[in-house]
Amino acid sequence: MKLVTSEQIRRIDNETINNYGIPGPELMENAGRGVAQFVAYNIIANMEKETVAVICGKGNNGGDGFVVGRYLFEMGANVNIYFIGPIDKLSPDARLNFDRAVGIGMNLKEIASIDDLPKQLECDYLIDAIFGTGFAGSPRGITGELIDYINRQENTTIISVDLPSGLNADTGQHEGSVVCADYNFTMGLPKYGLYLSPGRELAGMTRVVPIGVPDEVIDKFDLNVHLITSSMVSSRLPERKPDGHKGDFGKMFVLAGSTGMTGAAALVAKAALRSGCGLVKVGCPKTILPIIATLVTEATSWPLPDVAKKGALALRGLGEIRKLIEEHDSVAIGPGIGQHHETRELLHRVLIHLNRPTVIDADGINAFDNKADLLKQRPEGTELIITPHPGEFKRLTGKAVPTDIFERIELAITTAKELNCVLVLKGSPTLVSSPDGSCYLNPTGNNGMASGGSGDVLTGAIGSFLAQGMKAIDAAVCGVYIHGLAGDFAASDLTERAMIAGDIVDFIPGAFSLFS
Repeated sequence: MKLVTSEQIRRIDNETINNYGIPGPELMENAGRGVAQFVAYNIIANMEKETVAVICGKGNNGGDGFVVGRYLFEMGANVNIYFIGPIDKLSPDARLNFDRAVGIGMNLKEIASIDDLPKQLECDYLIDAIFGTGFAGSPRGITGELIDYINRQENTTIISVDLPSGLNADTGQHEGSVVCADYNFTMGLPKYGLYLSPGRELAGMTRVVPIGVPDEVIDKFDLNVHLITSSMVSSRLPERKPDGHKGDFGKMFVLAGSTGMTGAAALVAKAALRSGCGLVKVGCPKTILPIIATLVTEATSWPLPDVAKKGALALRGLGEIRKLIEEHDSVAIGPGIGQHHETRELLHRVLIHLNRPTVIDADGINAFDNKADLLKQRPEGTELIITPHPGEFKRLTGKAVPTDIFERIELAITTAKELNCVLVLKGSPTLVSSPDGSCYLNPTGNNGMASGGSGDVLTGAIGSFLAQGMKAIDAAVCGVYIHGLAGDFAASDLTERAMIAGDIVDFIPGAFSLFS
């Protein structure tokens, strides 16, 4: 599903209306009907007993609100519509749907002042339809007062239409009052601001409502950023043979760990196994092998030569590592591997001989500090995924990761092309970019995942998908989504403050249950 800015969706709407013969009122009808049907069937518990209030602005977002209210009314709900007047200032499409609501005998009340409303509306559900995608700036006058009024309502479920009123559709920021919604229904295509903090949190649960824009219209526009969705992940996950054995589900080699960082290697292996890999082998310095073997009993481990008394991988292990890589379907390199100069040189030489799809993370990336071009020296055709956080990215490329989402996207796409690899640029949100110029934004995850070891879990999931035969871009897309989803499940159960990386591994099965 393509992400759009407010300007892009405006142009898409105009193209649909002006060149494809689909009138604006029809798009509005589709939008309002889609929202009302989902609300009626999935949110409102009892249509006959519970009450709904709709607060409409003067523009087309208010028009959407009139349509939502009308459909809910026709489905049997007790609906009251409050709108910002005067009537002759409503947009043409909003006025059309105001008249339709009047025509079926609905209860509509014009709001000239906040004093026209009771302190509490005493409604079970309140639908916010004041401002939509086209809004920018700070709400003024009655609109700002209404937004604050909505947020003061007690024991009421807040449902926003298109965007929480007051939110910037592109940045997820707000300059003044903004609605804090429980649910948000955005029209046609997802907007960036709904997946950037604080917009993501203000929108609550977001759902995209189809409004009848033809696919060929969307294809006319240069939209190269995709929102990762559950349906996208479901369609890319590898099938599992009913009569399959462990060899059918991939063999993954993990090159990780050093003295003091055995937990990183263990988390990679655990996450890989939980993500469906049939066999996982951890290659590590021989001095720490007993610890890793104890931490992950389901994986096998292999002792490799280490630097004397350092617990770090030694260069003389290169030949053995090359043989181990040949025996596996995918490779994960880097977590907890340390930054000893001999280990770094070892990784440079391993890369030259890589002939299996590989994910590199953490110290594996740090081994190439200011030497990003070395990543291009791998054998032709070897798929590579790198998963840096902003600090690792800067050390690798010398470039700081910008805070502006559109600049971040441009940097991610450019870097993936330059290095001819799939780039997972971690952050909030995490971006996945491909050498072909496409980019994916991940909506899952939370701040409870900002703790040591979370990245190792992601490496394990991605490496597992590679071992199961997925293309690099698909493994990365599915990996970040399921990793974030498991983190969301962990936060829901344990709270963001209390969860740790191992909890993400424990909740991977719950994430997969949504796709079974």
